[in-house]
Amino acid sequence: MNRLGRKDNETLIEMSLATDDNIAVLTKFKPSRSAGEDSNGPLCETISNTESELRSNSEGLSSTETSLLIPDHQVTGRRYNLFLKRRLRINKRHQSKDSVFFRDGVRRIDFVLSYLDDPNKEEEKKVERRREFEKNLQKAGLELETEDKKESEDGKTYFVKIHAPWEVLITYAEVLNIKAPIKENDIPPTVENPLDCMLEPFRLPERVMHPEPDYFTAPFSKSRQELYLIDNESTFFSPSRRNRIVYYILTRCPYGTEEGKKKFGIKRLLSNGTYTAAYPLHDCQYWKKSNDPNCDNERYTLYMEWARFLRFYKEQPLDLIRKYYGEKIGIYFAWLGFYTEMLFFAALVGLICFLYGLFTMDENMSSTEICAPVIGGEIIMCPLCDENLTLFLEFWKRRQARLKYEWDLVDFEEEQQQLQLRPEYEAKCTHRKKNPVTQEMEPYLPLTSQAVRFCISGTTVLFWISLIIASMIAVIVYRLAVYAAFASIMENTQTLQPISGLLTPQLATSVTASCLNFVIIMILNFLYEKIAVWITDMEIPRTHLEYENRLTMKMFLFQFVNYYSSCFYVAFFKGKFVGYPGTYTYMFSRWRNEECDPAGCLIELTTQLTIVMAGKQIWGNIQEAIVPWIWNWWGRRKARCNPENLYSRWEQDHDLQSFGALGLFYEYLEMVIQFGFITLFVASFPLAPLLALMNNILEIRVDSWKLTTQFRRPVAAKAHSIGVWQEILNGMAILSVVTNAFIVAFTSDMIPRLVYYYAYSTNEDSPMSGYINNSLSVFQVSDFLEGKRPENNPENFLTCRYRDYRYPPGHEKKYLHTMQFWHILAAKMAFIIIMEHIVFIVKFFVAWMIPDVPEEVKARIKREKFLTQKILHEYELNKLKQKLCECKTYENMEKEVIATEGKVELSQAM
Repeated sequence: MNRLGRKDNETLIEMSLATDDNIAVLTKFKPSRSAGEDSNGPLCETISNTESELRSNSEGLSSTETSLLIPDHQVTGRRYNLFLKRRLRINKRHQSKDSVFFRDGVRRIDFVLSYLDDPNKEEEKKVERRREFEKNLQKAGLELETEDKKESEDGKTYFVKIHAPWEVLITYAEVLNIKAPIKENDIPPTVENPLDCMLEPFRLPERVMHPEPDYFTAPFSKSRQELYLIDNESTFFSPSRRNRIVYYILTRCPYGTEEGKKKFGIKRLLSNGTYTAAYPLHDCQYWKKSNDPNCDNERYTLYMEWARFLRFYKEQPLDLIRKYYGEKIGIYFAWLGFYTEMLFFAALVGLICFLYGLFTMDENMSSTEICAPVIGGEIIMCPLCDENLTLFLEFWKRRQARLKYEWDLVDFEEEQQQLQLRPEYEAKCTHRKKNPVTQEMEPYLPLTSQAVRFCISGTTVLFWISLIIASMIAVIVYRLAVYAAFASIMENTQTLQPISGLLTPQLATSVTASCLNFVIIMILNFLYEKIAVWITDMEIPRTHLEYENRLTMKMFLFQFVNYYSSCFYVAFFKGKFVGYPGTYTYMFSRWRNEECDPAGCLIELTTQLTIVMAGKQIWGNIQEAIVPWIWNWWGRRKARCNPENLYSRWEQDHDLQSFGALGLFYEYLEMVIQFGFITLFVASFPLAPLLALMNNILEIRVDSWKLTTQFRRPVAAKAHSIGVWQEILNGMAILSVVTNAFIVAFTSDMIPRLVYYYAYSTNEDSPMSGYINNSLSVFQVSDFLEGKRPENNPENFLTCRYRDYRYPPGHEKKYLHTMQFWHILAAKMAFIIIMEHIVFIVKFFVAWMIPDVPEEVKARIKREKFLTQKILHEYELNKLKQKLCECKTYENMEKEVIATEGKVELSQAM
């Protein structure tokens, strides 16, 4: 059934008389489309652009078109060239720079390839590759049109425009199992919440939130086109689906044989410089609408309603994001938005805790005793130097399930991707075996080769993790080496005396060491990213999903150790293995192990977290926003001098930055690392969720702005979840329970305070008075070993104090741990065990109470499946009835013919 009413064998022949040059132009097109199919470009533009096709084949005249020049009189070559140049200039002036169509104004540009005219010794090989590749693309059914370098802004770049005709689209839509609408959704919407009116200021217009109606859908089948709502073939498949189909062909199209191996795929051609870029086009400029009345201007809408910072308080148009960029990018922004919403509650709790501590600081007994001149002022400390979220994850599962239903991803399983082998895997694997699922011969990597590659990969990862640990030890050595220097400088420098109360040697050492650690982290990240991609490529993963999962685990493992190792050191190791005066522990027998500040290590852990977390967020935003903007500004500096009508859509997009196949991977990685900061160490830094919330509000708009304005349009891809990141987040949520329990027990003073409050306090009126004196042990100065005794002791102090619970000099258990130490240790272990069990019980209870898929969504999924199956059944039944009727009619006609022939024979016999 033809829903468009196309006429067979219809051709369009235009006679354009060139009165000035006495030349008539006859151009013949393939079957044209009806008025319903001209939505992508007006027919008048098709006719006006006819003259632009007077070019040689090297300038990209499509193979589906033929041009014939019929001169009225004999014309000289010079005059003919002037005519062509004039016609080309006229056509160029009239062609809109926002045009996303071929020169005929009808066929949409689904993909663009670019390459440079750069003569060198390998240019002939590249030309041959391009010729073979483009010939095979045309054999696959794609239509090509080339823009000569003379028409480009730089005079060096060729652009190959690709169009996928209807037959190609429906063929690969079936291969990729793309779902298509069969009936408008008639399930009544959910009952609105009465409180929704309060959220009206945060909502976007309905046309932005829901750009297209909701349909019942079914996987597309080429043999059942009548079933689908095909009102217009040119718009039935959205541009994102069209570029996904074309990219699928590009990645699998061969271009020849080199070194005895079959070569294919646009990725390899990009890596060896045969092509410089491959990208789909944006539909218009982001700051103004297109001149084409049929253009949806989705990029402009996204910029105005989503990608500007002034819209930070508005909800995200997720359906429009999904329609324009594909499900994979849509899922990312849905997750980021939901994560930011949930951070609001954590940030509120953290802010309340911080303000409570700030306002009650003067009432804290321990702080009062430390600052009191009679108590804290008279304590002589021993020298520090010698001689010189679970709830978020559960609710996200529900939100993700709702998106899967709304975006037709319910039946989208990872097995579909498993059946799609990576082109690199097919090219590098020469061995073949039968697939037990498809029963077809396919390439495979032998087990021995896999084992060798995994060993090399694992060894490389371990080496780089060891390098991180070595760099962390180097920072620790820096701390130990410069502490005494800072102490000496601050003591002897008069200009620093006014701020000596704020800038202590401990703080100066901690801040500089944290900054140094951050610089080392960023350098190692830069280097390891390239190594991780290289070793993942070396493993030759079988599918795209497997490739992403392996790269994700490598990168996350490295980033986890790189970002969190210094925080783990401060939280769990610093000050725990220092010994005591006279028998201190030394690193490499030279540097004495670090001790915590008299107030504990929490302040230093907070400093470390603030610098690393804030520094990473600031640097990340610079990389994501400012760097692409500078590169784009530099690349387009010449184009700004050109008239608008000479700067085409494909050139504008070519000058933008490439988002890359791993662009979304780095966005997830950034947010997951942030999730670790605010969950693993939130007990020490309650303001971490607030910092993350402010960053994420900016992050959503920065990501949307750069994606809409600074990057080429990414190739659309499907995804029904955030993938392996879900498991990583679950693992970090479980680990955060353990780390926070240990921080509270071993890094903070909460447990020692509670033990003192209930077991050792002697003042009933003020139970915490005397805690500071109780937490410090006494050491006799004369017990220092030779070479370790303080050089300066002008007041001849006989004893000094240090943080520990040990017996004093003169006791029979001199300098051994007291019973209070063991009571505190037992209380710490009990607290960890009890806290972990309580939190885990609550976590799993919440997970059990909150179903992953809301009941309403389950019911709608079942309802849609039932109605879809019913529609399909009725369609097949009607088709069967139609065939039966045709067969019955044929049988009746056959009987009538036989009867007629019998009558004729009878009459002749008579």
